Amino acid sequence: MNYLKLVIIGILFFILGATKAQVSVNINVGSPPAWGPVGYTETRYYYLPDVEAYYDVQSSMFIYFGNGVWLHRTYLPTRYRHYDLYSGYKVVMVDYHGNQPYHHHKEYKIKYKKGYRGAAQKTIGSKPGKGNSKNNFESSPAKQKNNNGGNKGEQKNYKGNSHEKKGGGKSHGGGKGKK
Repeated sequence: MNYLKLVIIGILFFILGATKAQVSVNINVGSPPAWGPVGYTETRYYYLPDVEAYYDVQSSMFIYFGNGVWLHRTYLPTRYRHYDLYSGYKVVMVDYHGNQPYHHHKEYKIKYKKGYRGAAQKTIGSKPGKGNSKNNFESSPAKQKNNNGGNKGEQKNYKGNSHEKKGGGKSHGGGKGKK
């Protein structure tokens, strides 16, 4: 009888240990991207006013409105393929703790218009293309002309808009918003 009790207690400890391991694995899945602002390692979402999209640090996905629904993708829409995530402003959503950061999108869109710039931000990592990457694709035709010695054979950036690989380019919009 004592042997049976020990076996049952052992199985319970094993199950509790396995459950605890699963919980701790799911808590901190994502880490901030290199283009993310310094000092916000515990924040889950950024709002990107220039592209009216959100970035979910935990899942490493962009969230934007398209085709009548909120889409979760690892890339931004093709119309923003030249958007520079390192230079673009990120509104850090420190007070939001849900799963739908777009729930108050109308307010964010008004408060943080395209071109909004708040306090200066420093990114976690260095921007690729400044001697930090083997593939130094520039999206600006003027820079392409200088790199290639003329207009012949201009390079085109077909890498897409992954948050991990980013070419040059400037953010869209240029006005200053109100805070």
